[in-house]
Amino acid sequence: QVQLVESGGGLVQAGGSLRLSCAASGRTFSSYAMGWFRQAPGKEREFVAAIGWSLGSTYYKDSVKGRFTISRDNAKNTVYLQMNSLKPEDTAVYYCANQGGPTTGWGGWGQGTQVTVSS
Repeated sequence: QVQLVESGGGLVQAGGSLRLSCAASGRTFSSYAMGWFRQAPGKEREFVAAIGWSLGSTYYKDSVKGRFTISRDNAKNTVYLQMNSLKPEDTAVYYCANQGGPTTGWGGWGQGTQVTVSS
């Protein structure tokens, strides 16, 4: 089982930047991919970005392409989400999650980190 802890959220003005971190511990060698999700008030949780743990392939929600970058540091068992050109609609609680295999679901959800973008 993988345990995940997110950090790096905060309050930023529109157009600003934040970098989120997700530190993984436990059975990290069993991870297939890591992902970032977000949930805004009154909305369902949605996919934001993902990265393959071994090959580093990346995937993004269309609305964040060109603004967000997901990366990983295998030595530190940490995944990052660099968020640039932030918009008020990016305001949400951001969560990271682990995928154990190509056909398994996401799990190991962290406690989340709040990102608030003011206009």
